[in-house]
Amino acid sequence: MGDKRSRIIKALKDAQKTPVSGEELGLELGISRTMVWKYIKSLQADGYEIESSPKRGYVLMSVPQLLYPEEIKMGLTTTLLGKNIHYFDEVSSTNSLAKDIGASEEEGTLVIAEVQNGGRGRMGREWVSPQGGIWMSVLLKPGIPLRHASRLTLVAGLAVTNVMRDLGLDARIKWPNDVRINGKKVCGILTEAKAEVDRVDYVVLGIGINANMDLKDIPDPLRSGSTTLKAELGRHVRRVQFLQDLLFELEQQYIRFKTQQFSQILNDWLALSDTIGREVKVTTPSRIIEGKAVGVTSDGALVIRKADNTKEEVIAGRCIYARPK
Repeated sequence: MGDKRSRIIKALKDAQKTPVSGEELGLELGISRTMVWKYIKSLQADGYEIESSPKRGYVLMSVPQLLYPEEIKMGLTTTLLGKNIHYFDEVSSTNSLAKDIGASEEEGTLVIAEVQNGGRGRMGREWVSPQGGIWMSVLLKPGIPLRHASRLTLVAGLAVTNVMRDLGLDARIKWPNDVRINGKKVCGILTEAKAEVDRVDYVVLGIGINANMDLKDIPDPLRSGSTTLKAELGRHVRRVQFLQDLLFELEQQYIRFKTQQFSQILNDWLALSDTIGREVKVTTPSRIIEGKAVGVTSDGALVIRKADNTKEEVIAGRCIYARPK
């Protein structure tokens, strides 16, 4: 069904508000006019504003501002990411769903939702995901050792930051998995791997972006440290276009990840990070490490120089900046 729906949408878009008759659409798709009418009804139910008149035909007046697969695929220039898209109005967590289907789905599959009611951040923390954001998980099958899985968090952070910077925003990466604008969090990344012994079967790359929400939609305790693309730009971002750009950029970085020395990606990441050079406090499940962030290893661990001048590498933890640079 999806293919014929997509073709009807494309035909109506291509007509640029010139009426297209049901007969024309039926001939193009090899279906009856009655079936065309049923597809039009289903599109109208999904929020496509389509005007119809018996003598003239159908005119597409406006498209719903939702992340429908048909909209994402129209104009998507990737070869791998987003070929298969699972779309939901609401799920508990796109990452959980992607993990459930990861073994049977093709690499590049995208799970996307308008709302998450059980979104998770790192270390099990809640991630608030109301209407207007971009809540997505991408399935990757890179065939890498488990110790390299955390590199994909850096790859995703670099891709997200590049796309936001292309909008004219001064986006920066906070180790290990946040993207910030003007010191406030706009995106979180959660990488989860399914592995046998030391080989990764698949990786689920979860990316949550505060796009068009109002700041009042973010709960009070988190609001002061958060921002949205809409708040920073002073206008709504076109989510479908942003997502298409992000999938393209993520695919480019993923190709680099598979074909180049990781040091090249790491250098790009370091150039966009606002963590290096700061006094930090990193909390892990077992302890707290304090000192100056002086680098990141090839596996994504933060290198901290402590007060006694010794260095320590931390692969994961909650990073708090002690004071401004």
